Amino acid sequence: MSAFLAPYGDYGAEWLPLLLRAMVNTALLSICAFALAFVFGLLLSLCQKSSFAALRYFAALYVTIMRGVPLLAVLFLLYFGLPGIGVVFDAFGAAIAGLALCFAAQVAELFRAGLKAIPAGQSEAALAAGFTPAQSFVWIILPQVARVILAPMIITFVSLLKDSSLASLITVDELVLTGRSMATEYFLPLQIYVAVGLCYFAIAGPFSVLSRRLALPAAR
Repeated sequence: MSAFLAPYGDYGAEWLPLLLRAMVNTALLSICAFALAFVFGLLLSLCQKSSFAALRYFAALYVTIMRGVPLLAVLFLLYFGLPGIGVVFDAFGAAIAGLALCFAAQVAELFRAGLKAIPAGQSEAALAAGFTPAQSFVWIILPQVARVILAPMIITFVSLLKDSSLASLITVDELVLTGRSMATEYFLPLQIYVAVGLCYFAIAGPFSVLSRRLALPAAR
């Protein structure tokens, strides 16, 4: 055990700044991608409830396709494929776009489930009270939906955070790519990848605990 821990004492001062910088990049990538996925997912869920058939079909088709296509394939398409037709993303931008496009489908399904959980009488009562449909949705329906889907939405963010490791394959300087570079330099892959795993846990762990705490009242 002491032999396993010894490199942390020997190289910890060198590794820590590298891992902290990679943690910041990973967190920034995940937050930006999830923010876009949240907005796009909400728009998709509204399209699913639209009175226009074209919007409903588009949303249903998009969700079906994106839930069936691997994230890595989307990242490769954006970063390596689109330059062939003149559309160029840098690695970080391609990673944000790919994660957002894929996870928007999951967010849309969460919103759809949340909207189904709200009785139709809520909207009808708001309209009868003089609210417009938009006001009814923003002030009456959406806050209730937010309470219903908050815990699963946090779990979705944690999933996105973990899947952001695939961005290393398109050269985004996040935790996995940094760990790979460190393992090549120091020839201590076991200790380095354990440290990388602990860094992911340090970011995702609090969110996982929070989602469980939020889910407990609903389970009762």
